[in-house]
Amino acid sequence: MAKTQYSLSDDPNLLGRLGDFTVTVRDVRVSAGAGFIVVLTGDVMTMPGLPKKPAAENMDIDEKGRIKGLF
Repeated sequence: MAKTQYSLSDDPNLLGRLGDFTVTVRDVRVSAGAGFIVVLTGDVMTMPGLPKKPAAENMDIDEKGRIKGLF
């Protein structure tokens, strides 16, 4: 579940809420490759996914110690 890390609810003002709260589900997303169903609550944002080819594959250091492919 994608929610605030400070509370069991979707309201960041209800710190550590142990009972008597409502969770608002605003969307449900399938992450089929990971095998997850992600429930989005409140105003919580998710991190963007990673590319299929990592940028590290374009980086290298030549024989003089110069780094290539950072940008």
